[in-house]
Amino acid sequence: MSATLKKTSKLHYELIQELYYRKSASCNELSAATKKSIPLVTKVVNELIEMGDIVEQGYAPSSGGRRPLMYALIKDKLFIVVVAMDQLSTRIGIVDLHNDYLLPIAVVELKLQDNKTALNELTQHLKNYIKKSGIPIHKFIGIGIGMPGFINVSKGINYTYLEASNKTLKQHLLDETGIPAFIDNDSSLIALAELKFGAAKSSVNAMVINMGWGIGLGMIINGSLFRGHNGFAGEFSHIPISEESILCSCGKQGCLEAVASLLAVAEKAIVGIKEGRISSLSYIETLNSKVEVGNAILKEANKGDQYAIELISDAAYKIGRGLSILIHIMNPKVIVLSGRSVKVAKLMLAPIQQALNKYCIPRLFADTEIKVSKLGFDAELIGASILVMQNFGKEKIK
Repeated sequence: MSATLKKTSKLHYELIQELYYRKSASCNELSAATKKSIPLVTKVVNELIEMGDIVEQGYAPSSGGRRPLMYALIKDKLFIVVVAMDQLSTRIGIVDLHNDYLLPIAVVELKLQDNKTALNELTQHLKNYIKKSGIPIHKFIGIGIGMPGFINVSKGINYTYLEASNKTLKQHLLDETGIPAFIDNDSSLIALAELKFGAAKSSVNAMVINMGWGIGLGMIINGSLFRGHNGFAGEFSHIPISEESILCSCGKQGCLEAVASLLAVAEKAIVGIKEGRISSLSYIETLNSKVEVGNAILKEANKGDQYAIELISDAAYKIGRGLSILIHIMNPKVIVLSGRSVKVAKLMLAPIQQALNKYCIPRLFADTEIKVSKLGFDAELIGASILVMQNFGKEKIK
């Protein structure tokens, strides 16, 4: 579908979205998903074929009856800019409608806390990357951005980072790039990716843990992402979990983030090495940033370094203690471990389980399954693409 198309119905966009999620589908499947009649769906599918937006993909494998004709999106008709931000770094990519990357993902260090130029830096990185792609602006249907902070999704405002003066963040990015922009909390987008394409797919009730520089939470309730009254649900990082007098970035003490996030682990590793701990991490004193230190810890833990594993295990146990509180409240069917630290998730499973055994009522946790994300560190970028697709066409059909 052309990004400049003027005459379309709501069903056109619904079918595009369903094909994006399913990769391919028959008219019967699209009819069931959209709750529209098969003749109407068939009519709109044919219109989309005529407009050059979808293509016949052959017949489905035989299941004993007449094989249905399958349809799929033309992958390189339109594109999405996807952005995954955390407190210290930003990743930028461009995907087609099959979620395949067109260019290598750009990784830039971009500190958000106390950085008045962060928005200008982000904007310039986006403009440079889009220009490098060589893709005409009219072929982009949107920029999807996952970021930490308290975010008003509908208004496009981040109340924590990236102040845009007298404009909303969405409006600023649209004005600067010429492409509609959509923002959401990073953990919410990771949960959305796991719900649509990952370990929480088809789950009615699930918790998706975003383990990174902070510790976020995306909650899936009744098969949908739960945002809470003001859209701020899921601030797992700031539940009081520790008696340690370590100041959190939120200004309080005892927060889970302050003692178990990857940033806290990196800070602890630096202190430990300075105090003489024997470890293959001894080289971290030469590294230039906590991003590099955190990545080094993940790498050395997977290689078997005892101190790195000790650091990861201690953090995982504290995360497990926090999860026990959530389990008592929500009683989820599935807990998905996702985010940056999923690279060492297998090392975290045992200490998380140990904490749950200690702090959880067994009956509440008996049927809960802990899964490691297969989307891995790409989950937030995939969620950013889903965010754009969910908003695709909304302005045109009002």
